[in-house]
Amino acid sequence: MSTNEVDLLVVGTGAAGLTAAIAAADAGLQVLVVESTGKWGGTTAVSGGGLWMPVNPLMLRAGVKDSAGEALEYMEQAIGEAGPASSPERRRAFLDSGPEVVRLLGRLGVRWRRATHYPDYYPDRPGGKVGRGIEAAPFDSKKLGSWYATARAADGLPAPVMTNDVWLLARAWSTPAGFLRGAQFVFRTLGGLVTGKRLVGLGGALSCALMHIVLTQKTQVRLNSPLTELIVEDGAVVGAIVGGAPIRARKGVVLAAGGFAHNSEWRQKHHGIPGYSAAPEGDLGTAIEAGAKVGAALELMDDAWWGAGTEGPDGHNGFVLSERSMPFSLVVDATGKRFTNESASYIDFGHDLLSHPAPAWLVTDVRQARRYLSTAYLGKKKEFVAAGQLVEAPTLDELAGKIGIDPAALAATVERFNGFARAGVDQDFGRGRTVYDNYYGDPRVKPNPNLGPVERGPFRALRLVPGDLGTKGGLLTDADARVLREDGSVIAGLYAAGNTSASVMGRTYPGPGSTIGPAVVFGYRAARHAAGLGGA
Repeated sequence: MSTNEVDLLVVGTGAAGLTAAIAAADAGLQVLVVESTGKWGGTTAVSGGGLWMPVNPLMLRAGVKDSAGEALEYMEQAIGEAGPASSPERRRAFLDSGPEVVRLLGRLGVRWRRATHYPDYYPDRPGGKVGRGIEAAPFDSKKLGSWYATARAADGLPAPVMTNDVWLLARAWSTPAGFLRGAQFVFRTLGGLVTGKRLVGLGGALSCALMHIVLTQKTQVRLNSPLTELIVEDGAVVGAIVGGAPIRARKGVVLAAGGFAHNSEWRQKHHGIPGYSAAPEGDLGTAIEAGAKVGAALELMDDAWWGAGTEGPDGHNGFVLSERSMPFSLVVDATGKRFTNESASYIDFGHDLLSHPAPAWLVTDVRQARRYLSTAYLGKKKEFVAAGQLVEAPTLDELAGKIGIDPAALAATVERFNGFARAGVDQDFGRGRTVYDNYYGDPRVKPNPNLGPVERGPFRALRLVPGDLGTKGGLLTDADARVLREDGSVIAGLYAAGNTSASVMGRTYPGPGSTIGPAVVFGYRAARHAAGLGGA
């Protein structure tokens, strides 16, 4: 087939782009997928790989009650008023099409699994549930043949880890349930090796499963093919310049090339920091810029999928998740004071982190290091210590001195916190109050699984920065992922999904997979609209 002219041009190979390509090809369109870097998979490939999908078919088959009405009420409670990116129409479109795209991808080969125990991030609010998250089962990457050599997933964890594993593996040697899950993980890994499979999990499993469908559909994928500008005729987008050459697109162009996590100039302009992102290096905002140049409106550019991050000695930015919730730990800012619920949703934690004196430190006593798995500096403790990112000391006073905090201030904070830990109630920030907080806690620690006194040395302090999983702002789109101008009119022929678009989740993160879930849904809706199968 000629790739100088196609029905639909898809820019980006993360979950949004690959889903758009799959849905378009399934509808009979001729599709070309282009990727700016030499590796495909985008941020999806190095993520947890979960999708927040209310009312999904797996829930219903398991007898877990859910409804679009409950989910919409929950989104209204969790997100609130968030501007046009999270309009009522877009929220309803997300909920309406979630089950559809799950069924489509399942029919074409994705083996879905429920994250059964993973709660919504505000489970105590009306409409909140446990178990709305789904993920792809571990995928045999050998099915991709030579394509796996260019998979971004190949740079990640080469093991069949699943979201359902992570919360228990962190305490694999401290609780019976954790030990059992650790054993199951080992047997799953060995089973793959014995049968000649090369299993990958998490975001790698999802991106590989999606790419396998794309290749099975005979859709062409070009790597090292950056988009530089869109082609506009009579006010409509009819193609793009890719790799220096024009490509015509009869039905339109889907921009799904990620956000601007590694565009330090934009990060400084919009966020006031250079950025400490765990997203891949190709996340430069090129597609957002191309859309803006043809008149697209931008929304939520000042926000990101924030969380606690680390600056690794090798230049890689990590993401700190379960460590914040495990007992025998607390987080303090540069003044030595606590400033938030350490177990809160990572985006809430990140917002609070940005608004307090830097740097922040995760302070732990020896029991956290002995009982729980820390992925923040896994296998690189010496390097983190040498770089001053991880500090150790036999006493809290000495630790305070090493990290530049007033020892008296830290001692007072720890003393107050330890009183809460013994009583089981965090009177300052409510840590350990919800089932979400408890998810990464330790049920054997009483009376609160998230609270344990910080009192036994040696002590550690891990330096935290405002990290992220990608940026939240981008092109403003409607319910069918069509890109809009400032006046609300549609730019014909131009669609956007994933982190290239402003998030339907507004400024928060309602549940596990609130990035990839909408990315998949709006990639699907873009393709369906381009194919004339839905929407306005």
